[in-house]
Amino acid sequence: MTILTNFLRSLLLTIIFSFVAPMFLVGGGLLLLSLIGHFPGLQELTEAIATEIMHFLATFGSGTPLRGLFVISLTCSFVGALFDMYVYYKYQILRIDS
Repeated sequence: MTILTNFLRSLLLTIIFSFVAPMFLVGGGLLLLSLIGHFPGLQELTEAIATEIMHFLATFGSGTPLRGLFVISLTCSFVGALFDMYVYYKYQILRIDS
């Protein structure tokens, strides 16, 4: 029973962290661009980069950048869960072979 609870706990944590990581990455990048934009002469460049990031996210979100960020985060979460299940399966196979 503890193996199942350990697996579910690991899977849940992997799903949560894999979902939140792209949000922090994109949010941190936009925050960094916002801070760099306060330097003289860099405002146009940082606005152009931020606009392109928003267009990229809107591509995945049917025109809405926030929805695009959620789609990317859900995809990363799904891939993280698949990877965690693979590692658990591989661990079980290696434990049986030893």
